[in-house]
Amino acid sequence: MSHNSFGHLFRFTTWGESHGPALGAVVDGCPPGLTLSEADIQPFLDARRPGTSRFTTQRREPDAVRILSGVFDGRTTGTPISLMIENVDQRSKDYSDVAKAYRPGHADYAYDAKYGFRDYRGGGRSSARETAARVAAGGVARLVIPEVTITAWVESIGGDAIDPARFDAAEIGRNPFFCPDPAAAARWEALVDGARKAGSSLGAVVACRAEGVPAGWGAPLYAKLDAELASAAMSINAVKGVEIGDGFAAAALSGEANADPMRPGEGGPQFMANHAGGIAGGISTGQPVTLRVAFKPTSSILTPVDTIGPDGQATTIATKGRHDPCVGIRGVPVVEAMVALVLADQKLRHRGQIG
Repeated sequence: MSHNSFGHLFRFTTWGESHGPALGAVVDGCPPGLTLSEADIQPFLDARRPGTSRFTTQRREPDAVRILSGVFDGRTTGTPISLMIENVDQRSKDYSDVAKAYRPGHADYAYDAKYGFRDYRGGGRSSARETAARVAAGGVARLVIPEVTITAWVESIGGDAIDPARFDAAEIGRNPFFCPDPAAAARWEALVDGARKAGSSLGAVVACRAEGVPAGWGAPLYAKLDAELASAAMSINAVKGVEIGDGFAAAALSGEANADPMRPGEGGPQFMANHAGGIAGGISTGQPVTLRVAFKPTSSILTPVDTIGPDGQATTIATKGRHDPCVGIRGVPVVEAMVALVLADQKLRHRGQIG
């Protein structure tokens, strides 16, 4: 299987499977001399870690990261940084039925169609467990972009959205949903509990905002900042849609309504709106970079659904095991990580071209 790497100058490769002994990432291109320890990465992994509430999978993984290379005396050396996270709570027996039938909506059939062979234990590489390695790599990327602050949150679950007028960034870390609206968080408790008890699942929309991105990162054609952010987000398990700025809503606006008017400001223009999401012509404008990411409902559910087996015969499947009733919740730190990885790469490429 190829295509396990992402990025150009700041590049990372993930490895490992959901039910293997460990998984991890190799980060290449990190500048030397940056202060780095496991403690710099662990908080981001803790945010993504399973089993932290009844609203996520009950798989118990400490997700403790180990740095195996690329750091000496607490600083990066400029050589590849290898990160490892051990799997300690696999229950492969829960997936015996998945060996005999494909889960609709999951990658089971597509893997068999492409490779003629698959690791059915948790989905192998197609499992969202792989995103732990991305979050670890994203922790390194953040050291490259200290001028940027990245914040993501859940905007809606199962179609029930937050009230933008009640947005409070301080609330994001105070509830298990990464929700900035306490009233919505209270509603989501019953909503997600209901889906979990019914053996079903719910989708979610995650919004992300990167502040402090200077004007000039990106390129006009094949390295557009918005295109690479979209590619990074779409590579996350269960993501089915990405919007930059106003996204699809911009298609309903007139030219003057969609414009981001400018006025003279100190050190550059003062923008009167940000419909473009901080990116114009593929290049950052200096405004906050904003995007929204749509996560589908978790495909592994207890509700029986029609499917076929590897023999092509009709059957049904109800997926046993421990799964997120709403995978988008733990998608928040993953979206943040992928945004950090893109921005770190774009910063180094900008520096390499412009000086």
